Amino acid sequence: MQPNAVKAPVPERDKGRLESASVWKLYRRLLTYARPLWLAFLVSFIGFAIYGLGQALSAKWLEMVVDTVQANEYDKRWFLALAVLGIFLLRGVGAFIGNYCIAFVGREVIHTLRTEVFERLLKLPSHYYARNSSGELLAKLTYNVEQVTGAVTNALKTLFREGLTVVGLLGYMLFLNWKLTLIFIAAGPLIALVVSVAAKRMRRLSRRIQQSVGDITESASESIKGYQVVRIFGGEEAEKDRFQQASLKNKRQFMKLVVTQSLNTPIIQFLVALALSALLFLAMHPDVMGTLTTGGFVAFLTAAGMITKPLRQLTNVISIVQKGVAAAESLFEVLDEPAEQDQGSRDVETIGDIEFRHLSFSYPGTERAALNDLSLLLPQGKTVALVGRSGSGKSTLASLLPRFNDGWSGELLLNGLPLQDFKLDGLRDQIALVNQNVVLFNGTIAENIAYGSMADASEEAILAAAEAAHVTEFVNKMPEGIHTLVGEDGVMLSGGQRQRIAIARAILKDAPILILDEATSALDTESERHIQAALEEVIKGRTTLVIAHRLSTIERADIIVVMEDGQIVEQGSHSELLEQQGAYARFHILQTDADSGA
Repeated sequence: MQPNAVKAPVPERDKGRLESASVWKLYRRLLTYARPLWLAFLVSFIGFAIYGLGQALSAKWLEMVVDTVQANEYDKRWFLALAVLGIFLLRGVGAFIGNYCIAFVGREVIHTLRTEVFERLLKLPSHYYARNSSGELLAKLTYNVEQVTGAVTNALKTLFREGLTVVGLLGYMLFLNWKLTLIFIAAGPLIALVVSVAAKRMRRLSRRIQQSVGDITESASESIKGYQVVRIFGGEEAEKDRFQQASLKNKRQFMKLVVTQSLNTPIIQFLVALALSALLFLAMHPDVMGTLTTGGFVAFLTAAGMITKPLRQLTNVISIVQKGVAAAESLFEVLDEPAEQDQGSRDVETIGDIEFRHLSFSYPGTERAALNDLSLLLPQGKTVALVGRSGSGKSTLASLLPRFNDGWSGELLLNGLPLQDFKLDGLRDQIALVNQNVVLFNGTIAENIAYGSMADASEEAILAAAEAAHVTEFVNKMPEGIHTLVGEDGVMLSGGQRQRIAIARAILKDAPILILDEATSALDTESERHIQAALEEVIKGRTTLVIAHRLSTIERADIIVVMEDGQIVEQGSHSELLEQQGAYARFHILQTDADSGA
C-alpha cells in the first residue's frame, strides 16, 4: 500500500500567477457593474483622448516656437499666441468631460453595489450575523465601498487620461525620431517589474487595513451603545485601550502601505531618469540626431520629460486597483453568501395546530444540541408558556417558528405539513413577535407601531393599538403625541415604554400566531397589570407561544412546558404541574418568594 500523498506546496511563482489571475477576475467582475454605463464610459474616453491630444500639441507648439525664433519668423507670433490658448482650452474641455463622466460612472457603480450588499444583508440567515460583528458589516458598507470607488473612478480616470497622454506623447516622439523613442521605451520592462512587486504587497496591506477599520468600527460602536455599562463598571480604560489598539493597528498597516507607495514612486522615477539620461547622451550623436531640427530636438526632450508625470500616475493605478479589489473581494463575499433558503411553494391559508416531532437542532459551528429530540404540540388558538433556566432552549425553539434558524432534524409541522413547504414571506406574515430586546427605529412612535407592511395603517388603527398596549398613557403627555421622535433605538424612552410600543406593534399586526419572548420583562408592576389585561384580549383565538419568568404571565397559559438542556421535562396546566411537585413546582416556589420579597 502506498503512503498517503502529501499535498505539495504551491511554488511562489505559481502563487503569484494565481493571485494575479484572482485580482483580474475580481476586477472584471467589478467592471460588470459599469457595463450598463458604456455610453458615459465612451464619452469619458473621448474627453480624455482630447486631453491627451492637447498634451501632444503642447510639445508640437514648443517645437514651432523654437523653430520660429531660430528662423526669425516673428510674423507667426499671432498664430502661436492664439494656438497656446486653443491648446489649453482643448485640454480643459477634454479634462472636464472625462472627469465628469467617469465620476458619474463611479458613483452609479457604488450606489448599485452598496444597495445590493445591503439588500443581501437583509436576506442572510441568522447565523451569518452571529459570525460577523455589526462593526465589521458597517465597515463594508462605508469604508470598503468607498475604496471600490477608487478602483472604478480614480483608477480608470488615471488610466484613460494619463494613458492616452502617454500614447499621444509617444506617438509624437516616434514621429520625430523613432530610434530615440525606442531607447526610451527600453526602460519599460524594469518599470513593470517594480510595479508588479509593489502591487502584490499593496493588496495584502489593503486587506489588513480594511479589517482594522472593521475592528475600529466595532470597538467604537459597542462603547457608544453601552456607554452606561462602560461608566458604571469602570470600563473606560479598557475600552480606551481596545480602541487605541485597533486604531494603532490601522495606523501601522496604513504606514506600511505608504512606505510601499512612497518607495514605488521614486524607484520608477529613477528608472525614467536613467532612460532620459541615456536618451540625452545618445541624442547628441550625429548618427542618431539625423535630420532633427533644433526645435524638434527641444520638443523631443520636452515630450520625454512630460511623459514622466503620466507614467508615474499610471504606476499609482496599480495601488488604487489593489485597494479597490481587496475591498470588492470583501463585498463580493457578502453577495456570494447564500441567502435564507425559501423552497416553499404553499401559501398559508389558515393556521391550525403546530407540532414538533422528535426535533433536534444545533447552531452552525457548534456541537452541543440546543434542542434535543423535542416533541411538542401547540394547539390552534391556545397559549403555551415555556419555562426554564437561561440556556434551556426556549428562545431557540421560538425562533424556529418564523424560521429564523433552519437546519433542524426531525419534523416541524404546521397544519400537518412540513414548515419548509410554506413560503417564508407568507409564513412570517402570520406571526407577530415581541422580543425581550426591543428594536425601535429612528422615527416617530406612530412609525414604530405601524412598521413595515403596516405603514399604511390609519391613525385611528394606530391609536387603537397604542391604547390597547397602554402606550397612550405616556404618549398623551408628550407635545407631539404619537408623532414624537423616539431617537436611535428608542433612546428617548424608558425600557417599559419601548416594550409597550413593541406590544402595540404586535397588536396592530393582528396575526394568528403570537410569540412573546419576555414581553413584560421591562415593565413595572403597575404597567404590567395594564399590559396583562391587554395581552389577555390579544391572545384570544391566537396560537401564542410565551417565554416568561413572571408567574402572572405563566399561570394563565393553557399549557406550561418546562425545559432543561434542550429537552422537555414537564408539561401540563398550572394546577397539574403543581400537583406533580416537580421542576415547575420548585420554580413556582422560588418565583413566589421572589415576588413577595420584592
